[in-house]
Amino acid sequence: MRFRNPANGYEENANHPGLWCLLFGPVYFAAKGIWSHMVASLLLAVVTGGISWLIYPFLARKFVRADYLRRGWIEVAP
Repeated sequence: MRFRNPANGYEENANHPGLWCLLFGPVYFAAKGIWSHMVASLLLAVVTGGISWLIYPFLARKFVRADYLRRGWIEVAP
């Protein structure tokens, strides 16, 4: 996935969010600036004893895409 900021033309890659979420968990969302999911994934990991860390990566692509579009970025076709 690739997104462009319409204000300044900057393009950001968001390739393989599920893999990065599996490897780094909440740190991945913090690096992307998606603070709500960073907090949610951290709290769910604590509450479920880490089991949610294996489920959250399947939803990461949807969450990352939705956050970029909500912030006004435009998805760029590959």
